[in-house]
Amino acid sequence: MARRDEASRCLRRKAIFLISQHQGAESESMLLTAAGSDPDKEVRENAVFWLGQSGGEHAISALDSILRSSGDDEIKEKAIFAISQHNSPRSNVILRDYAQRADAPLELRENAIFWLGQGGQAENGDFLRAIYKTTKEKELKDKIIFALSQGGRRESGKWLAEIVTDQNEDVETRKSALFWLGQSGSSMTELFTLYERLTDPELRDQMIFVYSQRSEKAATDKLIEIAKTDKDREIRKKALFWLSQSKDPRVADILEAILTKP
Repeated sequence: MARRDEASRCLRRKAIFLISQHQGAESESMLLTAAGSDPDKEVRENAVFWLGQSGGEHAISALDSILRSSGDDEIKEKAIFAISQHNSPRSNVILRDYAQRADAPLELRENAIFWLGQGGQAENGDFLRAIYKTTKEKELKDKIIFALSQGGRRESGKWLAEIVTDQNEDVETRKSALFWLGQSGSSMTELFTLYERLTDPELRDQMIFVYSQRSEKAATDKLIEIAKTDKDREIRKKALFWLSQSKDPRVADILEAILTKP
């Protein structure tokens, strides 16, 4: 690993993996050195990855330093992932700090937000909901919505429903929140109640799509009800379309009855 000549590059790539398989201060020190100074980018990236698996405090400090000071965005992306895999409270603090950095690349901030959502910790959910209120970039807002939908926490589902019904939000953002609410395991009863509160045709259309993606019998029942009774002809047509894609054995007869009705 101390060699820096081109001929040793392949050997160093293999050596970095072997080093990562050993626990202890010496192996961690070698990974730190490789991550910071090896001339080969692949070696540096792999060293960053394995630092995230080591669990040591020196490793998380080094990853934080890389994230703050590296001029290579790909290395920073690796560092964000490595930090997210490090099982310590400090890793979440580092990711939360980076997600708020206005001078950081937008895509890397999105990555930090994504991994915060994957952790499922209540404090990360609180943090993401808080920064959503002050975030101006649509890309970040969309990523926060997605990240919170992945946590499986009831308070996140309630928050997504509030975004859906918030008329101060643009329609595309509300549609995104509605889609991920449907994907997050929200109950059909909650989705039915929400549908009754929606007046925007685009959002009602989106809700019909959400129903179509659910496997519950109740979702098909609701689509049938909408196809038969909704006052909006276009909405009825949308419901019929998604019913036609269903594998529910009842649907063929129901569609025939609707289509042949005088």
